[in-house]
Amino acid sequence: MQPLSRIFNDQFNIKMDLNLKNKVILVTGGARGIGAAIVKVLASEGAVPVIVGKDEDDNLKMLEEIKILSPDSIQIKAELTKPEECASAVKIAAERYGRMDGLVNNAGVNDGIGLEKGTYEEFMLSLHRNVVHYFLMTQGCLPFLKQSGGSIVNITSKVAETGQGNTSAYAAATGGRNALTREWAVELLPFGVRVNAIVVSECYTPLYEYWVNTFPDPQAKLNEITRKIPLGKRMTKPEEIANTAVFLLSDRSSHTTGQLIHVDGGYVHLDRAL
Repeated sequence: MQPLSRIFNDQFNIKMDLNLKNKVILVTGGARGIGAAIVKVLASEGAVPVIVGKDEDDNLKMLEEIKILSPDSIQIKAELTKPEECASAVKIAAERYGRMDGLVNNAGVNDGIGLEKGTYEEFMLSLHRNVVHYFLMTQGCLPFLKQSGGSIVNITSKVAETGQGNTSAYAAATGGRNALTREWAVELLPFGVRVNAIVVSECYTPLYEYWVNTFPDPQAKLNEITRKIPLGKRMTKPEEIANTAVFLLSDRSSHTTGQLIHVDGGYVHLDRAL
């Protein structure tokens, strides 16, 4: 008699392939941190990640890293706070490939524009850094995503749900990302375009490392934070965010839309006493 697992696997043809081979997926902020991790996982799955970012040197370094796995990938230098550069990035990708199968809105920075001392100009610039280009990139890619029945993944932050203090603009932007995820999921239902978000909490990226190093004792600060993360008492790895993002981009998550998925070791929702 065959083992039950063998019967199950044969019957349902279960495999790990995410069916992303040759799928063209734009990743903003794709040269560093979480974006870079997503680009690498996409390349390992045979997809064609398009790296969109403001630093061409960083873009080119990432392109070099993935060139064996994804020789057709390109990088596009774009300052996403400028609407015309968002439009240009989409145009370049469209002219190169003639299709788009996915979009990851990831670029942004927790820039510390608070209520008491922040200015109007700083607040508006932060919105452009952190949420306006999510709208512009999605709007630009939409005709192609409708054709392919593609998927959109928005990277967002716990700050929208928990607050942080002294970062009003970023909190507003991340709240906007969450709201747009649900709004777009509804609007794009007729086209089969799925929209989901990954809510990031304490993930160790170069920007996070830079922030930790502003404290007198960076290691003590890091230890203080990790003690509060229920699962494993450790930071989330960028690769763990990336694995979930790539799954959401794939047709293996074909009936998942409008979800805010927390990849955070239980940081937001589990009791800190754990």
